[in-house]
Amino acid sequence: MKKFALITGASGGIGKACASVLAKEGWNLYLHYHRNQDAINELMDLCASLGAEAIPIQADLSAEEGVDRITENVFHLDAICYASGTSEYGLFLDTDGKKIDEQYQIHVKSPMLLCKRLLPRLMQNEVSHIVLVSSIWGQTGAACEVVYSAMKGAQIAFVKALSKELARSGVLVNAVAPGAVATNMLHIFSDEEIADLKEEIPLGRLAKPEEIAQTISFLLSKKAAYITGQTIPINGGWYE
Repeated sequence: MKKFALITGASGGIGKACASVLAKEGWNLYLHYHRNQDAINELMDLCASLGAEAIPIQADLSAEEGVDRITENVFHLDAICYASGTSEYGLFLDTDGKKIDEQYQIHVKSPMLLCKRLLPRLMQNEVSHIVLVSSIWGQTGAACEVVYSAMKGAQIAFVKALSKELARSGVLVNAVAPGAVATNMLHIFSDEEIADLKEEIPLGRLAKPEEIAQTISFLLSKKAAYITGQTIPINGGWYE
C-alpha cells in the first residue's frame, strides 16, 4: 500500500529538503506551502521524476482557516512532518500582542489542531508518525527570541505529552531540534555575525537542511520503531 506523508512548510529550507529526501525513499507527499509556489513546482517535478505522487496544498497556517484547508485535502495518511514556522527577532519588551498571537498560532495552535483533526486517519494504520521541527531555542532559550523560544518549547512539551497518550494506538510522536541551519531564516544576520555564530558551534559550521531531513527520515523509518516522545538535537554540539 502506498504511504503518504504531509509536510507543512514544504517550500522552506528544511521542509523542501525533507520532501526531497522522503520522495527519494518512496514516500508520496502532501506538500503544504503558503506563498512560495516556485519551490513547490520544483518539488512536484522532482517527485514526478522519482515516480512519487505529490499533492500541493496552499494554506496560511498563521490563521486557523489554514488548518481547515489542509485537513480537507488530506486523505490516506501515514506521517505528519510539521516544518512550518517563522522567527521573530527583537527585544521582548518591544514585542506587541499581535506578534505573540501570530507566533502562537503557527507554532502551537495550528500543529495541535492539525494533529487532532488528522489523528483518526493516522490511527487507521498499524504504525504512524508525527514529527515536529522545533528548535535549539525551545530547549535552551535565546535572548531577543523570547517568544519564538517559548513557542518552540511548547512544541517539545506537546510531543512529550501526546506521545504518551498515543503510544498504544501505534502513533509515534517525536521532534527534532535544529541549531543554526543554512536557510533563509538566518537572512537577518550579517556575514560577520554568521561567522561569529560558526565560531560558537563546536563543529564550526551551520547545519545543512539535508542533515535535518535525514534525521526526520530516520524517525519515520522502521529503524526508529521504539522511539517516541523524544526531541533529537541536531546542533553540531552547540547545546547538549
